[in-house]
Amino acid sequence: MAASAVEGDEIPEFDPSKPRSARLHDFWLGGKDNFAADRAAGADALEAYPDIASSARATRAFLVRAVRFVAAREGVRQFLDIGAGLPAAGNANTHEVALAVSPQSRVLYMDNDPAVGNHIIARLTSDIDGCGYAVADLRHPEELLATAARKLDFAQPVAVMLIAVLHLISDAEDPHGIVARLMAQMPAGSYLMLCHPAIDQYAGAPEAMARLNRAMEQQRTLRTHGAVERFFAGLDLLPPGLVPPSQWRPDSPEEASRPSAAWVGVARKPARQASDRERA
Repeated sequence: MAASAVEGDEIPEFDPSKPRSARLHDFWLGGKDNFAADRAAGADALEAYPDIASSARATRAFLVRAVRFVAAREGVRQFLDIGAGLPAAGNANTHEVALAVSPQSRVLYMDNDPAVGNHIIARLTSDIDGCGYAVADLRHPEELLATAARKLDFAQPVAVMLIAVLHLISDAEDPHGIVARLMAQMPAGSYLMLCHPAIDQYAGAPEAMARLNRAMEQQRTLRTHGAVERFFAGLDLLPPGLVPPSQWRPDSPEEASRPSAAWVGVARKPARQASDRERA
């Protein structure tokens, strides 16, 4: 699998005057791939919830630990990173973590932000086999899966990654149904790795999200522990369950104490639940 973009869903035009989620997270992570509009929206949200940047870092640290766990402990070699966002500094990206465990790992990044593709492709040097990028929109799971099936082997377990992306899907767009349709196509032994901003952890988070919704076309929906837990219906949620990012198998006391306002979890698709593809 070459490190290149492929055909997929139509993506919005690039407009640096309008803040975008991927660039916003880059700003909170201390990156340089953002514009004045992103920084203004991000700073306004920080006033309402000063730990929002820490929460973004905790989310990235969870991604690293979860990918490493699923690759090293569970033997998964395929990763579908949906809503991947801009690459992070250091070796904190899905392909870097997975390849460090096994050179046989295959990683497909997917996003609908026009700024993301070029950055990911630049990060995926030409000598990295098995890793690539494709344009896709989570709101259209069938089209997304059709594109992913050209790059990944759905007969083998896949780790489906939805890290800080489902809050961009409104209740009216049926996010739980979207996740169920994605996982229905995965074989037994696949995993769902999920992080979702929370409405029921810190008082400042709802106001921060309200400010972002006023500033951005991409609207956000924070959800409760119970609503996030529903995304794992029919799957076996691994210990420690659905917890804040800093509490999911932290590597150090520093990671364990990092403030965050999100719910995260990793779940396995059991053998008793065959995929639609297997039933066919």
